[in-house]
Amino acid sequence: MSDKKDLHILVVDDMRTMRKIVRSCLTPHGYKTVTEAEDGDVAWSILERGGGDNGKVDLIVSDWNMPNMQGIELLKKCRGDERFRDIAFMMVTAEQEGGQVKEAIEGGVDAYVVKPFNQDSFGERLNLVLKKRFS
Repeated sequence: MSDKKDLHILVVDDMRTMRKIVRSCLTPHGYKTVTEAEDGDVAWSILERGGGDNGKVDLIVSDWNMPNMQGIELLKKCRGDERFRDIAFMMVTAEQEGGQVKEAIEGGVDAYVVKPFNQDSFGERLNLVLKKRFS
C-alpha cells in the first residue's frame, strides 16, 4: 500500500449518528475511503463482495452491541476466515467490563476504544493500529 491514507475503512455500527462520529474522526487524519454498515451481517456481506465499490477492506471499526451480528462475532468470524483474518480491527464500544475487553483481546482485536471518546483519543488508537499493521 503506497499511502496509509489510501486505506479502505469499514465502519460498522447500528447507530447512524455513531457512524458519522467515527467518520468525522477519520476525516481530519486524511482517510476518505470509508464504507458504512449498520450491523455485522451487512459488514460480512460487504467483505464477501470484496469490499464493495471501494475495493478490499483494510480496517474495520466496529461497535460491539448491534442486532443480527454483534461486533465481537464479526471479529471472531474475520479472524477465523483466512480471507479476512489479517484485516486490522478496532472495537469502538461503551462496553468496558473486564470480561468483554478480555474476550475482544483474545479474539484478536487490534484496539479497543471506549465510548465516549474524542477525536484525539480515537486518533491515538488509530495510529497505534496503523503502526502495528501497516509499518
